[in-house]
Amino acid sequence: MMILAINWTNALIVTVVGFLLVFVVLILLIVIITLFGKVMAPTVKVPKQAKGEAACPACPSVETEDRHISADESAAIAMALYLAYEVHDEESHVITIKKVERRYSPWNSKIYGINNLVR
Repeated sequence: MMILAINWTNALIVTVVGFLLVFVVLILLIVIITLFGKVMAPTVKVPKQAKGEAACPACPSVETEDRHISADESAAIAMALYLAYEVHDEESHVITIKKVERRYSPWNSKIYGINNLVR
């Protein structure tokens, strides 16, 4: 009588390797997505202000720092662009209904249904 003729050491090795592979791939995807987000994040050059000096964006001698655009600023820019370029089609406000004649097709015929029992 043979009860569960399984080589448990090989089964456990395959299971552990499978779980480790899944977790390594998930960690790798997290790293790749994080790096992609940092690379694709838009940056804006903002001049650094010294104490007591007014900001001079036209002065090239002023040092600049990178600043990321926040989600609120991105949403405001997108809404402004949407409203600025909002274009509507001119419509005639006339409703037209066209009746379309369809050919007979046995595919939509009810006489060929599957519940049609021949006696």
